[in-house]
Order: sequence, then C-alpha cells, then structure tokens
Amino acid sequence: MSTVNYYDVLKVPKKASAEEIRNKFRQLARENHPDRFAGAEREKAEVRFQELTAAMNVLTNPARRKQHDADLQRGTAASQDPKQLAKVYMSHGVKAWQSGDYETARANFDMAVKHDATDAKAWHNLALASAKVPSAAREAVVAAEKAVELEPMNPTYLKDAGLLIMRAGLRIKAQKYLEKALEWSPDDPELLRALGRTGQTSGDQGSKGILDSLFRKG
Repeated sequence: MSTVNYYDVLKVPKKASAEEIRNKFRQLARENHPDRFAGAEREKAEVRFQELTAAMNVLTNPARRKQHDADLQRGTAASQDPKQLAKVYMSHGVKAWQSGDYETARANFDMAVKHDATDAKAWHNLALASAKVPSAAREAVVAAEKAVELEPMNPTYLKDAGLLIMRAGLRIKAQKYLEKALEWSPDDPELLRALGRTGQTSGDQGSKGILDSLFRKG
C-alpha cells in the first residue's frame, strides 16, 4: 500500500517551512472549501478538503512529518523516479478527463509537469484541462505555450494553442500559432475561420464559435 505524499497534496517542496505549509494550506482550503460547491461537486470538495487538512496536520507537526518522510522513503523509493511518477499522474489525469472531472484532471496534469517538465503532452493536456476551469485561464495559456515550446512542429499543439490563446483575447499572439498550424493543415476550416479567411475577422462571433466548439470536445 503506497503512502500518500502530503507534499504533493499541498503542492509544496519537501524543504518547505511550517509557515509556508500553513500559508499554502490556507490558500488551497479557500479554493476547495465545500461551502463553495453543491451536489456531487461538494462531495468531491469535502474529500479534497479532508485530504488537505490531513496533509497540513502531518507536515506542521515535526514528529509526524519526520515519520511521514521516512514512510515515503521506505515505501516509494523504487517509484520515486520523477518521470515514472509523472506517467502515473498523467494516467490519473486522463481518467479524470474522460469522466468529465476537469478540475481533478487539471490537478493531475499539473503534478505531471512538475515531475517532468520536458513532457510536451503533459503540458498540452494541462492546457486543455485548465481551459475547462474558469479560475485557471492564465495557466491554460502558459501551458499551451510551453507545449509548443517543447514541440514546435506539432500541428495539434500549435492549433490548440492558437485557438485557446485567441479565446483568452490575445489575438496577435494567437495568430502566430494559428499561422504556423496552417502551414501543416492549409485546408483546415477551423484555422481558416479563426484567421478570418472566410470573410470574418479573427475577433468576431464566428471565431468565438470555433473556440467554443473546441472546448466542448472530450
């Protein structure tokens, strides 16, 4: 039975001070407090909140933290290779995405890139999942650009980055990616419409419809 990594739960480094851990807990607790949700989402938030609380209680108690560190080292030493852990988080993220749980998917893809920042697919997945979470719009843009930075000739990453960034209102930056994507797919109707090559401008309602349809996929 593997040990839950409370550093990952709170998204803090292992050298974080108790004060840093408390501050991070307060931030995440506000974002995940059950009172902010309803129905099935509230139930998920309650589980998440309990996990955050448990992590904070352990990591701010010197004795319990020391034991937790020992358990992690003993129980997961064979699986602590960052890239292997990144693959595990990727797998969890894909499952959450397929079930429509985009917040959980985003959290897992975020952990994947933290463990392996060279994985372009993980960044791309993080971008798409973040685009589904209103509070993570900025993260979506950053992740999309990182995916393209790692694989600059991947037409899917170029296209999705362009459409996503256009959706964020960054038209000039989006056009750069869309133009590059068009070099790979010169007849792609989504790209042509987004670039205003069917009688529309990139900022009109037609382009918005394309972007909305992209993020309804999955």
